[in-house]
Amino acid sequence: MKKIALIPARYGATRFPAKLMQLIGNKTVIQHTYESTITTKLFDDVIVVTDSEMIFHEVLEFKGKAILSKGTHESGSDRIAEAVNALDVDIVINVQGDTPFISKEPLEKLLSQFKDSKVKVASIMKEISKDEVSNPNFVKVVVDKNFNALLFSRSIIPYTREKSCKTRFYKHIGVYGYRKQTLLSFTNLEQTPLEIAEKIECLRYLENGIPIRMSLVDYNGIEIDTPEDLEKATQFL
Repeated sequence: MKKIALIPARYGATRFPAKLMQLIGNKTVIQHTYESTITTKLFDDVIVVTDSEMIFHEVLEFKGKAILSKGTHESGSDRIAEAVNALDVDIVINVQGDTPFISKEPLEKLLSQFKDSKVKVASIMKEISKDEVSNPNFVKVVVDKNFNALLFSRSIIPYTREKSCKTRFYKHIGVYGYRKQTLLSFTNLEQTPLEIAEKIECLRYLENGIPIRMSLVDYNGIEIDTPEDLEKATQFL
């Protein structure tokens, strides 16, 4: 079973434009993400897929592999689907370009889900505190007893109306795994109402009746969404 990691890398991020070209120490965010993914030694290949010639040349400069996407895409999944169409691969892992400290353990758990032939799409989540759950920058997820996602939202889910109930809250970490054909099918689906409203691409799967299997991981990496996150990453390094 051939496994590759594709890293979608968009230059014009809404909240923090050009964030992938910002420096953490003496390396850009995208270089950290690429090298962290390579270091896991889980993949047959690791490739950055970008709409930006600046990012494309940056990856080539540090001797990485990159593909310059041609189309305009609504999500990272749409972007890598364009690239994967011509690749010989069974399982595709979408590692977000703004996760500079991604590690082996969550990616290994994600890949293990595909030992189950019923799993077409998988992703990861971590437990967070009640204080963190109100942050709309954190996408939350609720799951069923088999760890299939029921809903993703930027709102507080679940809402604890019964105060005596001990509720566990999960943050979705935007790293996905797909079987190749499922990913290609995704890009042919129109954007869905909840996806558009929440700006959460994986809702397109759920709204089309495609299950997403979740893995609970102990992952404390930093996602670069704001200048403050960049400062935290610098301190962490």
